[in-house]
Amino acid sequence: MATLLVTNMKILERLIQSQRNSVASGAAIAMAAFALFSTSCSDSATEMAESVEPTKIVFISGMPSHPSGQHEFKAGTILLARALEEQSGLPLEVAIAHHGWPEDESIFDGAKAVIIYSDGNARHPVNGHEAKMDELVSNGVGLMCMHYGVEVPKGEQGEYFKKWIGGHYESAYSANPHWTAEVKIDADHPISRGVPGFSANDEWYYNIRFVSPKTAADIITGIPTRENINRYVHWNQFAEKLLGTRQTMMWAVDRPDGGRGIGFTGGHWHRNWAIDDFRKVVLNAIVWTAALEVPENGVSSEAITEAQLNENLDEKKEIVHIALPSEADLTQPAADPIPYRWPGKQKP
Repeated sequence: MATLLVTNMKILERLIQSQRNSVASGAAIAMAAFALFSTSCSDSATEMAESVEPTKIVFISGMPSHPSGQHEFKAGTILLARALEEQSGLPLEVAIAHHGWPEDESIFDGAKAVIIYSDGNARHPVNGHEAKMDELVSNGVGLMCMHYGVEVPKGEQGEYFKKWIGGHYESAYSANPHWTAEVKIDADHPISRGVPGFSANDEWYYNIRFVSPKTAADIITGIPTRENINRYVHWNQFAEKLLGTRQTMMWAVDRPDGGRGIGFTGGHWHRNWAIDDFRKVVLNAIVWTAALEVPENGVSSEAITEAQLNENLDEKKEIVHIALPSEADLTQPAADPIPYRWPGKQKP
């Protein structure tokens, strides 16, 4: 009897969660509760559980990229998918296309959100598939792009990304230093639930090229300074002038088509998925992108172990062991400033 009660409570929780974005009445949920907790109606409870249709989320992880421990798109996607489908307690179904755009586009059938974690520019998975992506977005499918996946060239593709997720990284305008951010989060947005803020060293892009006028909400922000930047990659006069000012590292947009868009600039270092609040804000964002209600305390997931960090890594020239995040990551010495440089241009 106790086992049945626990099972029924879980079923009821899933039913309520699945109805939060619908017009289900209190009476309907009460009827469901009556059926679930009537010991003589176990068959009805089972039928009702099976009738809860999960929300489908599709991940696209990019081709192998960067040295081991960096841009681990496949391994990172698997960790996030496992948390959503097996640990969150939410009615979710996850499908994954590894190493680029799926060969079989039927994977998108019924999807409520597409999450792209990949390289950008010439290696972006949407290259050559813009029409399909635009079709999905125009039909209200949510889109979230992570890390290098927010970078595309200005022009036609940049305009697509402004439409789809509200903005993008633009070469020679945006910048991508490695720095330790004391992350501030918009406490009024559902994506912030259960996340008070955190510190993380990442390749946090900033000075994003947003659509004008800006339509996106700033979800997480931080302040880059000479003192907290430990590596300059591409640099320009715009990034230099913005040192010491608050910058957007995750943004969210409600699109006119009814769908939602997210850009998240972190995700360079695979180790950061083991930071609980770093992982939670991304899981919250994924759930929000899929038009589900973010739980009051955020999306639940289990702590990630060092062994799990080292699972499913891409085959690279040299595989390194990935350690859990540590205080040393956050206290790296400041890098020496560099001249302006970006792909195709170097100022001495």
